[in-house]
Amino acid sequence: MLESIGYPGWALTALIVVPLIGMVAVLAGDEARAKHTALGFTLVNALLSLPLWFGFNAASGGMQFAVNAPWIPGWGIWYRLGVDGISVLLVLLLTMLMPLAVLGSYRYITRRERAFYANMLLLETGVVGAFMALDMFLFFVFFELMLVPMYFIIGIWGGERRVYAAIKFFLFTGVGSLLMLVGILYLFFKHRALTGDASFAYFDLLRVPLTFT
Repeated sequence: MLESIGYPGWALTALIVVPLIGMVAVLAGDEARAKHTALGFTLVNALLSLPLWFGFNAASGGMQFAVNAPWIPGWGIWYRLGVDGISVLLVLLLTMLMPLAVLGSYRYITRRERAFYANMLLLETGVVGAFMALDMFLFFVFFELMLVPMYFIIGIWGGERRVYAAIKFFLFTGVGSLLMLVGILYLFFKHRALTGDASFAYFDLLRVPLTFT
């Protein structure tokens, strides 16, 4: 039945897009309804992710439910998504925990609620995208995307030393992101030098020999 409506061909993209739509809905709606809107969209995402578990073939290795579409093909950047036996569990864990996180915040988030729940939904988009990305440029985009709402959540709604914690978070993740970007670019240019092909695909860069001489 799921195959008849094209599932799960569009499912991985839907898991990324639904929280983004929810973020817009939260920002456009009333402050009093922000938490309920966020809860509704996180529940929709949780339901969308469930068939991944039932449709996943544990006996088959490699990535499943793959999505491949050109993004910036001249630079070898594609919109590539997929899940394996580990990442499918991480996706399910995230989508199941997000409604609980929203529910758990009901009593504690009493100011700037729209901004908080919008950041929570943006965070879900970034994390789920990072779990599923099979293009290293796309992975980097999602990784950076999830750091932005985390910074604001810590800095605005954190504890007594939230500003200090947010600055420290920014510095540590900023340095880590820069080093990761350098590593990705090194693999990209090394792969292009060896093969003549520009590609940020995870499995292409995985085969690049790491020689520093």
